[in-house]
Amino acid sequence: MKNRRLMLDANITGYATLELKLGKFKVEHKSQIELYLRWLDKHERAEGENSPMGILLCAEKSDSLVELLELGNSGIHIAQYLTELPDKKVLEVQLKKSIKLAKERL
Repeated sequence: MKNRRLMLDANITGYATLELKLGKFKVEHKSQIELYLRWLDKHERAEGENSPMGILLCAEKSDSLVELLELGNSGIHIAQYLTELPDKKVLEVQLKKSIKLAKERL
């Protein structure tokens, strides 16, 4: 199956491009989505809109690699999707961590 691309128009703030990768995140994905974002910025972005952002959904990612690439500074965000559901206890631990982090941010 090939990669699928979807461009979303969020008229209020700008554009986002969402890309689903069937495997793990690779460094070359960064330059590919940067090209899309630059094209959107040059050809589609209207005056007053925010810079376009990119979201890569990958089956696996390395947090250290993502950090080294400083993707957040370029408007690119990486998320990992689950290919199978983890054990209930793992989900409970992760949920508790997420709730704790959310409360700390408030």
